[in-house]
Amino acid sequence: MEALLQYCWRHKLFPLAQLVTVTGEPVEVIDPGLQNTDAGPDFFNAKVKIGGTLWVGNVEIHERSADWYTHGHDRDAHYDNVILHVATTTDTAVRTARGHEVPQMRLDVPPSVAANYRHLLTEDRYPPCRQTIPALPKITLHAWMSALQTERLEQKTAAVLQRLERCNGSWEAAYFVTLAHNYGFGINGEAFEQWALSIPPHVMDHHRDDLFQIEAIMMGQAGLLSPDTLPRRTREASLSEGYFTRLGDEYQYLRHKFSLRPIDAGAWRFLRLRPQNFPYIRIAQLARLYHEGRAGLSRIIDCETADQLQAALATSVTPYWETHYAFGVTSARSTKRLSPQSLRLLMINTAIPFLFAYGRHQRSEKLCDRAFELLDQLPAEDNHIVRTWHEVGLDIANAGDSQALIQLKKAYCDRHDCLRCRIGYEVMNGVRDEGMTDEG
Repeated sequence: MEALLQYCWRHKLFPLAQLVTVTGEPVEVIDPGLQNTDAGPDFFNAKVKIGGTLWVGNVEIHERSADWYTHGHDRDAHYDNVILHVATTTDTAVRTARGHEVPQMRLDVPPSVAANYRHLLTEDRYPPCRQTIPALPKITLHAWMSALQTERLEQKTAAVLQRLERCNGSWEAAYFVTLAHNYGFGINGEAFEQWALSIPPHVMDHHRDDLFQIEAIMMGQAGLLSPDTLPRRTREASLSEGYFTRLGDEYQYLRHKFSLRPIDAGAWRFLRLRPQNFPYIRIAQLARLYHEGRAGLSRIIDCETADQLQAALATSVTPYWETHYAFGVTSARSTKRLSPQSLRLLMINTAIPFLFAYGRHQRSEKLCDRAFELLDQLPAEDNHIVRTWHEVGLDIANAGDSQALIQLKKAYCDRHDCLRCRIGYEVMNGVRDEGMTDEG
């Protein structure tokens, strides 16, 4: 109820009758202030006229006045500049740590808003606002989806900055770690990130021109060159072919030379994976990409179109893996290139967010704008989230739109955070009881 009351305050959903304090002084809300999502008063820098005097300060909202004391605000100096306390039940006077009594105002949630909110929370079908979508102006939906797209890129930027810190401030290293993480395509993402972090960049750079050595370092650091990791049914074939042993011998030399420590091979998951998604294949593809100088951030920055970006990320396996899916397990000869769908996912989840994050770091509007332009050039993703929103009447033109809808579901719908959603706002305010108005 408190969150709903904050919603009503933020959007000035007040009764038509004059607002008054509990002592009868008239109240005029000029500006409800900026809502605070961290510790401290609920709204900052509100402008409220009480009894003819204009006050500028903070506003605190509770379901009951007694909650002021339950939450310890009477002992917290951060609440000393609260100019108005708003509650549905004003059952006691409230005082600051300085002993000052704070003016109070009683405010009820409009019945129609409460009813619409209950509908959103209890609707079994997803999305709960499905009936509202066709009636909304396209400009409203477009503006909200644009905001969601930015929000999703900013969220991914936060993940990039965390990796940047782990890479000691190296943007090139952080890009490779991000790329590796997304080469796991979900199921092996964490293992790939752990693996990428275990490879010192200077070791890779020193042997960039030798594809065999690059593959030996990568497979070895993945913990996949120990005979103990080979399944019993393929162990003999793997050893007799010789390639496994040659890679292992090369890695042992490089491991000793650079004091390398591989990750635990048990981190990798193979169960229910299609052969083309086996870690061996993905690592071989990354080895070729790195060897050809296309696994670095500088290559991505130079791409101005989606076609150029796709060409920069496109890769195939090293020669041995053209006829194998695992050590000792043969397959029909194939370059085993990344599929168009996999390339699009790498562009959407790696290259474009990283370009945006780097643009923010460089304060380059050009790079940030290019990130949005690239999303607009790519087709929308095809998944159950996107299909569901399409079925309820939402136009989804490109990857920017599909990313916005993924953000909407994960950051709002899944958390039942309809009070912060613009579509939820339209649902909440679709029907109003007589005697209620949206002041201002």
